Amino acid sequence: MPTLDDILEHIGEFDRFQKQTFFLLCLLSAAFTPVYVGVVFFGFTPEHRCFSPGAAELSQRCGWSLAEQLNHTVPEWGSHGATYSSRCSRYEVDWNATGVSCTDPLGSIVGNRSSVPLGPCQDGWVYDYSGTSIVTEFNLVCEDSWKLDLFQSSVNVGFFIGSIIIGYIADRFGRKLCLLITVLINSVSGVLVSFAPSYTWTVIFRLIQGLVSKGGWLTGYVLTAEFVGLSFRRTVGIIYQLAFTVGLLILTAVAYVLPHWRWLQLAVTLPNFFFLLYYWCLPESPRWLITQKQNDKAMEVIKRIAKGNKKQLPPSFQNFKFEDEDGEKMKPSYLDLVRTPQIRKHTFILMYSWFTSSVLYQGLIMHMGLASGNIYLDFLYSALVEFPAAFILLLTVDRIGRRYPWAVANVMTGGACLVTALVPDTLYWLKMTAACLGRMGITMCFEMVCLVNPELYPTSLRNLGVLICSSMCDIGGIMTPFIVYRLAELWHELPLVVFAGIAFVGGGLVLLLPETKGKSLPETIEDAENMHRYDVSKENTIYLQILSSEGLPK
Repeated sequence: MPTLDDILEHIGEFDRFQKQTFFLLCLLSAAFTPVYVGVVFFGFTPEHRCFSPGAAELSQRCGWSLAEQLNHTVPEWGSHGATYSSRCSRYEVDWNATGVSCTDPLGSIVGNRSSVPLGPCQDGWVYDYSGTSIVTEFNLVCEDSWKLDLFQSSVNVGFFIGSIIIGYIADRFGRKLCLLITVLINSVSGVLVSFAPSYTWTVIFRLIQGLVSKGGWLTGYVLTAEFVGLSFRRTVGIIYQLAFTVGLLILTAVAYVLPHWRWLQLAVTLPNFFFLLYYWCLPESPRWLITQKQNDKAMEVIKRIAKGNKKQLPPSFQNFKFEDEDGEKMKPSYLDLVRTPQIRKHTFILMYSWFTSSVLYQGLIMHMGLASGNIYLDFLYSALVEFPAAFILLLTVDRIGRRYPWAVANVMTGGACLVTALVPDTLYWLKMTAACLGRMGITMCFEMVCLVNPELYPTSLRNLGVLICSSMCDIGGIMTPFIVYRLAELWHELPLVVFAGIAFVGGGLVLLLPETKGKSLPETIEDAENMHRYDVSKENTIYLQILSSEGLPK
């Protein structure tokens, strides 16, 4: 008796209908980019200094250049020397006083420059930026700079909580319903962010976005894997993530055109309402319907796929039912992720892999930077590095398998981090090359864990397993700033050494996972438990009982 994969071989594993559906889901993937990394533009912190009343007027009267104005009216930035102006303190003098000299203004006011008292920025700040960000609007600098960290941490907290909730909803009530709910909430909360009247409301609405946006993105990822046949599963998985990279490029262009954060937030949010039309465009996952014993609805989806692919469903497949159709429906349980030995091992290793991918992906961006100092070019270069990673995986995962390219990518990332840390600054080209290789390697790891995670769980646990494991990605996202900035205070390259150790351990652990190349998606917990022994055999999957036109089993 045939499985769903057998039926897809007859009606099209990745034909016209699946390609259209996949394209729609890729749009969803690209739209997730602003929520995940949009803080780079929303929270951009430009060069700034205290606003000193009268300083600008004095500069204009004396005909100073900006550099001269900073030299005369802004104190030095601590131990950074005269090259850097203080961002959080100002001279406590009256620049509007009469008789202020244009050659030595401080000397003419107080006599001894070294004895000039310093004070906080009581009148606000001046930002060297023509646009706006939440930093410039709410003055998230100096003693309030931690509020920018809270702004982004709120998204990661939302990701973490949402991973637990959304995963259960998708496995309990269906992928399509879950996707539509997350799209609606994400769209509304995104618009509310752009109109938020205060910093507090901005954080609250941003938290709500985090609760649903990542869960919706991963639900779309699971749908891509469940709609297509076995031979196309890895291709759609990698391209779905590549759509996220395309979203990085689009976000860069939109941010360049709209340098004001509220307009940018609105521009990247409004297209999300388009995804509500997916109610009429996307069918429910036939694999999920199968596990829920919804035989008639599953058959309707299969016929819809066949019609969309302009294929005829073979007569022997026209009517079918499950064996033990009247049995209890498979309901997801959190305990199922750790109850059996093999799934328990998969869960812990995948959790660590998600954590590793998040810490290194975000950490390398924070630590490396690019010499140009242009926020748009920096972001563009970071995005372009991800394309070679995707193409390498497309060429290797079906020829070599999943485990070995994944392990090599981890080792390459760790080695690149060590080289970047230990090579002297005089060999700048070598450090930058190693840093780029590290970014490419961790991008491959990120894409690989997204690909393999749904392949190791049975259908009834697939969405829950992906979202629970990926919740460690959010924990990593919360911890990364502390790992980077606190360790860098001890030694600038120490975070890279820590990253190398994390990556090397991850490379060894992924070799303990079963190879999923060429294997059908497991339908039952027993299938998932047996993956390390042999290819999932057709005797151990959920079968469709074929009925002849007379209603007799064949």
